[in-house]
Amino acid sequence: MADAKVIPFDDDRSRGSAAQRPSRRRGAGNRRGTAGEAGPVREVQPLPTRAAVPADVPAAGKGGPPAEPHGDGGLERRVASGLSFLRRRLTGDYEVDDFGYDEELTDQVLMSLLRPVYEKYFRVEVKGVENIPVEGGALIVANHSGTLPLDGLMMQVAVHDHHPADRHLRLLAADLVFVLPVVNELARKLGHTLACAEDAERLLAQGELVGVMPEGFKGIGKPFSERYKLQRFGRGGFVSTALRQGVPIIPCSVVGAEEIYPMLGNAKTLARLLGFPYFPLTPTFPWLGPLGAIPLPTKWTIQFGEPIPTDGYPPEAADDPMLMFNLTDQVREQIQHTLYKLLVQRRSVFF
Repeated sequence: MADAKVIPFDDDRSRGSAAQRPSRRRGAGNRRGTAGEAGPVREVQPLPTRAAVPADVPAAGKGGPPAEPHGDGGLERRVASGLSFLRRRLTGDYEVDDFGYDEELTDQVLMSLLRPVYEKYFRVEVKGVENIPVEGGALIVANHSGTLPLDGLMMQVAVHDHHPADRHLRLLAADLVFVLPVVNELARKLGHTLACAEDAERLLAQGELVGVMPEGFKGIGKPFSERYKLQRFGRGGFVSTALRQGVPIIPCSVVGAEEIYPMLGNAKTLARLLGFPYFPLTPTFPWLGPLGAIPLPTKWTIQFGEPIPTDGYPPEAADDPMLMFNLTDQVREQIQHTLYKLLVQRRSVFF
């Protein structure tokens, strides 16, 4: 396998990423009747008298079993909704945006697959979700860890299921994600896009909630001995993007992901042959084969910090290296401080 080219988010060059995006498809709109259109007049039937009600039917509120038609109606609606969803997928009558994001598939299928892992396996506890704005663009900046990028997926579920506006988090991912078969298509459907300033600015300008993990492979592939120690955040490209769009920066700290695959070693030669940035050696992988790829069931906490506003700076502030350095350091320090605070409060890795 050829070496995958990893282009950092800090690279502000326009890379022509539109060539990797699928074309926008639009389905036919829903047909609706004209408002105020009169229908046929129906004859009003008289209500049955009290004597007409059978004696074996329990009165409302008396603890009797629910009426059968209501249960059948609910089941029929679910079946009809499922069949309608399948019909739209088979006929192509659905929409994706310019980045390949499929909101309907994400809501009805992909989130349903991730939710049991989120709720039952990692038992994620979410804090500070009220710091995420109800509408408009915002940039969520989080630490990155865990050998495999499951932390980003759990952040997406946390935002979608706990935010009062049911917002979707659009993650910025490395180029490697988009050259892997199957993973590429699923990432696009979930709303991921290339970690470049061009794509990030377009999403923020559209009022989207964008997530970035500036540590990149340095964070996700660091050894277990350096757990919860933030790696370098690069040159502050995410700060420049937020300043240009005037959106708030929301620090996010994730505790629990570091221990799902304790990385004790790195087979660098094998990683180069496969074109990966690292090849992890954990207590279970590759010694147990496919079973070693099952993550440990750690208990997670995701905390969203107070927003750092950027709309008060002039437009030229995005090109001020000192300001970018100071804001980058402020975000990094806030994430690191929250990580230490959550670790002190944690009683157990698994419980």
